[in-house]
Amino acid sequence: MTAAPDGRVPEEGLSGAAFPWDEAMAVGFGVLCLPHGAFWAMTPRELAAAVRARLPPAQPAPQVADLADLMRRFPDRG
Repeated sequence: MTAAPDGRVPEEGLSGAAFPWDEAMAVGFGVLCLPHGAFWAMTPRELAAAVRARLPPAQPAPQVADLADLMRRFPDRG
């Protein structure tokens, strides 16, 4: 992100949505324990990749047959 000529950094990106700075800093400093300079030198894409590396592998979504089997084995009781 580039600063305006007066040094201000715009709060909104190209999409018009504000970047979640509080959450990004909480993860960068609190979870990843990044030093100040390393965090501020990262791009949002690099931060996202670092966060994904710390997450457990994604589980595949259940298939329709799996859901049907669970519904048969554990019916709702009304």
